[in-house]
Amino acid sequence: MIRTRTLWFLAAFALLLRLATLGAYPLMDTTEARYGEMARIMVETGNWLTPQFDYGVPFWGKPPLHTWMSAGTMAVLGDNEFAARVPHWIAGLLTLGLVVSLARRQRINPALTALVLASCAIFAVAAGAVMTDMALTLGLTLAMMGFFLGWLGHYRWGYVAFVGLAIGLLAKGPVVIVLMALAVGPWLMMQHGFKGAFVALWQRFPLLSGTLLMLAVAAPWYGLAEQATPGFLNYFLVGEHFSRFVESGWQGDLYGSAHDEPRGTIWLFWLYSALPWSLLLPWVVWRRRGQLGPIDRPWVSFLLLWMVAPMVLFTLAGNILPAYVLPGIPAMALLIATLVREREVPVVAGASLVTPLLLVVAMVALTGFGLSEKKSDKALLTELPEAPLYYWQKRPFSGQFYSGGQARLARSLSELPTQGTFYLAGRPGSLAQPLESASYQCQPQRQSGKRVLYRCEATQ
Repeated sequence: MIRTRTLWFLAAFALLLRLATLGAYPLMDTTEARYGEMARIMVETGNWLTPQFDYGVPFWGKPPLHTWMSAGTMAVLGDNEFAARVPHWIAGLLTLGLVVSLARRQRINPALTALVLASCAIFAVAAGAVMTDMALTLGLTLAMMGFFLGWLGHYRWGYVAFVGLAIGLLAKGPVVIVLMALAVGPWLMMQHGFKGAFVALWQRFPLLSGTLLMLAVAAPWYGLAEQATPGFLNYFLVGEHFSRFVESGWQGDLYGSAHDEPRGTIWLFWLYSALPWSLLLPWVVWRRRGQLGPIDRPWVSFLLLWMVAPMVLFTLAGNILPAYVLPGIPAMALLIATLVREREVPVVAGASLVTPLLLVVAMVALTGFGLSEKKSDKALLTELPEAPLYYWQKRPFSGQFYSGGQARLARSLSELPTQGTFYLAGRPGSLAQPLESASYQCQPQRQSGKRVLYRCEATQ
């Protein structure tokens, strides 16, 4: 049989392999480069209250925790990919630590739990991607752990649950409360009945003082943000938490176009985002059918409801992304570790190698075959001589980040310089107007991915 230390080694290998890749490829458009640029602007301007979509343009789409995380390390390590990503890897490591601690308390194999979580596809991607989702997952994991231990009779853990909710409020907003409610509400009713669920909540949890603690941590930023940029609360609470999910192709998005996936797509997202464990879980559940005793059932049902809460919430939403399944992935790792028997551990160990192998393949494709150039302008702007830089018609976030915020957007000839040398970047098919103008003489310098860079002289 496979020894416990082998499982720990495989889990550590998956985590350290992800750490080693953090600086190996550029920030990708649009999500990573956008949030990376917001963190860079935060450091440059010293405005740590309001994340900025561009200089002087407040970003109301998300709370600032993920921006604080990247900006904090970038202030120390510089404006680079590793600095932008490593705090999200650390958040993943902290999440894994919480899950392992909960596994120990429930007498579940902690090494097996760590291995399943570390080698889950979406966890491996998000643990090192400049996004909001790992910070949200950390907050929800802490909240769910605090809730379950509080339910078992450890009253002070109820305060930990509210701290987790506060982290979620600063990471992605009230959605963390909705996710928790979708899991613990039905579960409490299953254990205590409808009336008994409210009685258990009141008796076992510090509802009033815990809520005050949560608000003391999270509410001050919301108040200060509204004071600094009036209109934030209405846009964020109504637009981002209601309109974008119930209105197909929501037109109120200030920061891009809303996604419009077919309803129910979130379950398909889970199927491939949770690989390889989304394929193994049904097999394990089938093998354990009828074998769960009365002691196991509350724990297993708790994990099932936690795992599916994100999919339930977003089943009827069209504006979704695969990363939205991530908050339920820690529960899936605990569930698999709970159900797997010792003779099945070799199957789990073998399956855990799938994600690291795919990560290596992805890194080779991104760096060795230049696929990253299609999603980032880093190569286009590398070692660019000193001169003004303009993007024609559309300026990607990677162009902003890798130019240190110097890239300007030009939508018409009047916005281009009338004298001197400058650089002009854009898609080849869109550059006809400035290239054919008698006001400029432009020579191609390089092409990378979807864009070409010209060195231009104004002739006016």
